[in-house]
Amino acid sequence: MAEVLLFHHVQGLTEGVKAFADQLRAAGHTVHVPELLEGQLFGSIAEGVAHVREIGFGTVGERGAAAAEKLGNDLVYAGFSLGVVPAQLLTQTRPGARGALFFSSCMPLEEFGDGTWPDGVPLQVHGMDGDPEFADSGDLEVARAVVEAVDDAELFLYPGKGHLFADSSLPEYDEAAATLQLQRVLEFLARV
Repeated sequence: MAEVLLFHHVQGLTEGVKAFADQLRAAGHTVHVPELLEGQLFGSIAEGVAHVREIGFGTVGERGAAAAEKLGNDLVYAGFSLGVVPAQLLTQTRPGARGALFFSSCMPLEEFGDGTWPDGVPLQVHGMDGDPEFADSGDLEVARAVVEAVDDAELFLYPGKGHLFADSSLPEYDEAAATLQLQRVLEFLARV
């Protein structure tokens, strides 16, 4: 079974993120979900982004790194949207990563460390093909480039426009896409 460090999205540590973590736990995995925004929840992505701009994106990365320091090195790093920032940072710079799961976001490899992906670390990227925050913002093109550069990587696109489609506590939740994403994530975790 895998040990997963899961980072929430910009709206905060919602009940939907907690429910996703619980689904992974129900399959036998150990899942840690640190708080990156000091317990605050935001009613929209725009409100969350405004707050993160105020505290600084670097602060989010630092909080993620601090959470990882309390754990061992053999982790799968996962993140929803904003949570991809610390997940990708740690995957690329902290020794021992077992895998990475990026939901609705992906950063260029050059953003972190020496700009390379660690050898033998598998990756999955998930997003909706019509999501303006993912498909139209450039993240989809970045995800395709990263998947092309990583030996063991997959990009999964789901039909729809929801950015946080796998968060069951938000209006954009898409049960069919979230169920398929969970199935693929569980298959990934079973092999890392």
